[in-house]
Amino acid sequence: MNRAGLALLVRELRARRRTLSLIALWSAIESLPSLLSGLLVSAALGRFLAHEALSGTAFLAVLLGSALVAAIATRQLFPHLAAVVEPVRDALVTAVVEGAVTSATGSHQRADTAQVARVTEQVQAVRDLLGSLLRMARQILFTALAALAGLWLLAPSVALVTGVLVTVSLTVFALLLPGLAARRRKVLLAEEEVARTAGTVFGGIRDAIACAGEAEATRAVGTAIDGSLGHSRVLARAMAVRSLIVFLGGQLPLVVLLASAPSLVHAGRLTPGEVIGAATYLTVGLEPALRELVGTGGSLCVELAVTLDRLGEGFTDRRPQTQAVGEQLATQRCDLVATGLTFAYGPHAAPIVDALDLTLTEGRHLAVVGPSGIGKSTLASLLGGLLAPQRGTVSLGGTDIRQIRESELRRLLSIIPQEAYVFAGTLRDNLGYLAPYVTDRELTGAAADTGLALLADRLGGLDALIGAGGAELSQGERQLVALTRVYVSPARIVILDEATSNLDPAAEATVEAAFARRPGTLVVIAHRISSARRAEHILVLDGDKAQLGTHDELVRTSTLYANLVGHWGFANPPPSEPTNPPVKRP
Repeated sequence: MNRAGLALLVRELRARRRTLSLIALWSAIESLPSLLSGLLVSAALGRFLAHEALSGTAFLAVLLGSALVAAIATRQLFPHLAAVVEPVRDALVTAVVEGAVTSATGSHQRADTAQVARVTEQVQAVRDLLGSLLRMARQILFTALAALAGLWLLAPSVALVTGVLVTVSLTVFALLLPGLAARRRKVLLAEEEVARTAGTVFGGIRDAIACAGEAEATRAVGTAIDGSLGHSRVLARAMAVRSLIVFLGGQLPLVVLLASAPSLVHAGRLTPGEVIGAATYLTVGLEPALRELVGTGGSLCVELAVTLDRLGEGFTDRRPQTQAVGEQLATQRCDLVATGLTFAYGPHAAPIVDALDLTLTEGRHLAVVGPSGIGKSTLASLLGGLLAPQRGTVSLGGTDIRQIRESELRRLLSIIPQEAYVFAGTLRDNLGYLAPYVTDRELTGAAADTGLALLADRLGGLDALIGAGGAELSQGERQLVALTRVYVSPARIVILDEATSNLDPAAEATVEAAFARRPGTLVVIAHRISSARRAEHILVLDGDKAQLGTHDELVRTSTLYANLVGHWGFANPPPSEPTNPPVKRP
């Protein structure tokens, strides 16, 4: 059983002990009618039987007043409940999304579409379940304790018998909970299987129709749905046992009281008013509370435990490193070194990268070239720590990147993919996302360096609003925004994974020249030979082999590189590059 979800819940609840204390205080005030009901009903009935109607009515008025106080307490509870539930939901969303992103970027396996169910349905389910459970649990707990306390004050013998029966019923209920949780987990897994199967089928519906596979696709989804329905039926039958528990702890004490009432009254051990008062505690306070606990409360507990367990399986495995590693890297040279780097997509597949040794001292400019599909982006992901090699290591400043805290690694090393990500907000928000303390002057200077200034002016400056995904921008403009965002960041190593593919050659030259002047190491996955000719060194990938050298060296020694140069048609020198003075990274 995965306890990461439960551990997160406990941690979040502990952080809100003061709020939980206020909830307990108002819940105790809310349970005041449960404590006084039997005593006041008994006293009122005694006064009425003694023909003292005024004093009897006064007791009932006190009971009504306690109900009004309880209503006020209930009203005060809800803001405190929200202050507990909503932060838990936010923490769960953060943990699940981090886990999903880490899983998707750290593995070449196909993304698990069940993550969608976790981040939407299951997180929302935890929020609703926790809110309902907190409201119910504190009400049940304080109501039951108040009823038992009042019953003890009114009729100790009845309270003793009731306490024994309630204890037995709760023990039976506790023994049943693990089995109920196991069955509920099977239901949840079956629901995820429905989401996974349906997502796969619907995503490939055109292929299924083209291949006359509609029947098979329908059968796959139907099988998943039937499995989910079967597990739900088993769980429903197991839940039916709860009615016996309610009878044992909530209804049997009342039967015992009513059956023994004549003899207890005849012996003078109880008055008629005390019998009615005890029955009031049992019927109005204890039995409804037990019914809610075993019925709705039990379902909520099982649902919450299983959902948290399942959510915890998707949490990211945070790297347990000390901050000292990050502090050390921040002050020393950040040389990027690959040693014996080997990677293949599958245990029986030929390696895309095989025993590669590469040393990039800080400040170097490297271009990686090769035919399409040769593994250039795979190498970028390996150097950036997004993929784990089968053999070999990648180290940063002498430390294996797998041993560096994730947040620190991403601060020191940035990968800009071909797909540029632009967020809803202002242009300033987008450019300063990785450097929160950057000034407008630095942003304006960076935009001028990377060639973004014209776009910024056209949009209306740094305060210009950009929609979700940058729909109003072209693909090249989105790439310029993403490039400038990393340009102003504190990253000491930048990997451009065809991040300029939608820019024209002149704009690409401007961007690469700006990054080359920028302090730090630059790795360019080149899609134009001009990018390679601007680099100090060039790494040519040729299947499982790699060759490192300068442009002139590789034209003479690498047939593949010479062919690429000829294919790209760049016999002449690349376009002249901008001569902007070097800039200091913010």
